[in-house]
Amino acid sequence: MPALFLARLYPILDVDALARRGLAPLDVIDAWLDAGVALWQLRAKSLPSGPFLELVDAAVHRSRAARARVVVNDRADLARMGDADGVHLGQTDLAPAEARRLLGPAAILGRSTHDEAQTRDACREPISYVAIGPVFGTSSKANPDPLVGLEGVHRAAQLAGDQDLPVVAIGGITLERAAEVLRAGATAVAVIADLLEGDPVRRIALYQRELESLTL
Repeated sequence: MPALFLARLYPILDVDALARRGLAPLDVIDAWLDAGVALWQLRAKSLPSGPFLELVDAAVHRSRAARARVVVNDRADLARMGDADGVHLGQTDLAPAEARRLLGPAAILGRSTHDEAQTRDACREPISYVAIGPVFGTSSKANPDPLVGLEGVHRAAQLAGDQDLPVVAIGGITLERAAEVLRAGATAVAVIADLLEGDPVRRIALYQRELESLTL
């Protein structure tokens, strides 16, 4: 598997979060791609398979044109049908080995973990990156897992570093908190709600400018 380069910001477009703010998914996707986002994740927990696949198709088409890559949350089947660049797998989703067989050796595979044992297991799987969280309290999940805090991020980074795997921290991360999460050892921070505060065009640009200029 090729090594995965991650920018410090890993944006996640959550369809439900957009709906609560009256934002259209394609408008936000275009704004992110115009800002130079190179890798992002598409999440649609409550969207039926048909509309979700249509959105995957549109997201992949736009991302390809911008030379960006898109990862589908949970649904390896839709990632394959829509020719996405990979899938992000939760603990109850398809096993990474099965997803790897389905999507091939070049696909990006992310794995959510919520404690040290899960992170250890994930590091033995054929994945591209480990996600750890929630770091802080989050409104993006109805029943979130217990908080891992900065110490959980640090420990995940140690375990993943032994396998040369990047670590994505997620859960309640804001622009004000991102620096301390990166300094705890995360390669990148995954952000959902805070990227939608105010104007999405200005917000994504602010995140990129602030995070890429950090001295760690």
